Amino acid sequence: MTIDAEKLQAWVGKREEQQQIIPAWPVGAWEAMLDYDRPAPQDGDPLPPGAHWIFFNPAARQSGLGEDGHPQRGGFLPPVELPRRMWAGGRLSFPRPLRIGEVVTKQSEILSVKVKEGRTGPLIFVTVKHSLSGSAGIAIVEEHDIVYRGWPTEAEKAKQPPAAPPVEDAAWSREVVPTPPLLFRYSALTFNGHRIHYDHPYVTQVEGYPGLIVHGPLMATLLLDLVRREKPDATLTSFSFRGMSPVFDTAPFWVNGKPVDGGAELWIAGPGNYLGMQAEAKFA
Repeated sequence: MTIDAEKLQAWVGKREEQQQIIPAWPVGAWEAMLDYDRPAPQDGDPLPPGAHWIFFNPAARQSGLGEDGHPQRGGFLPPVELPRRMWAGGRLSFPRPLRIGEVVTKQSEILSVKVKEGRTGPLIFVTVKHSLSGSAGIAIVEEHDIVYRGWPTEAEKAKQPPAAPPVEDAAWSREVVPTPPLLFRYSALTFNGHRIHYDHPYVTQVEGYPGLIVHGPLMATLLLDLVRREKPDATLTSFSFRGMSPVFDTAPFWVNGKPVDGGAELWIAGPGNYLGMQAEAKFA
């Protein structure tokens, strides 16, 4: 497939702005998904780290969805013609908390569109900057990396994922069983129609994966949640993460971390201790 890189560059610098009230009910549903047993969130409570991903998601009309369940290409994001797309990673800073009940403004800008040639074919990386502001000013700044790629080759399917750090390196560890209801609930909370997360025949027979894929932002949320559980009094100032290998619903995986000077190193370990995601958190 020939990629028209010059055409895609026309999307660099494109901006959009949205406003939304942050209601309490979705945050309570998000905490239920994470298996918390505590009073329901109320207006004025700080929005937990990672919960912002359940807001500001596009509500495309049903007729505007592609075969994969995502909104059709074009619009704010560039019309990349490669069939597979996924979260590659991101970098976030948290200058101040957002609060439930606030009117929040989200400003987004496409920072870059890069075309690269990988071992399995062309790759296109799109980086989008998001700034979320509440009544007290900017509260979250995020650079979000999206990767587009072709259908998997036999070489890609046979490639061995990188190894995670040794199990004994983890000071904190939680086992997560990625059941279809967990993946469905996160898809529902984020209004994510991407079929790789809930449609087993599609993800195995069309996209060629062995099982349902755990969402990249769900894995990042679980890493943030590990910090929240293990360091409840810490003030999170930044968080960066990078997806290393897909994680599937075919077996449990582990959410791991350890404290380091000024923050924490975090990672997702799949079966056989392969590296699914790596991340770093910093505290004030």
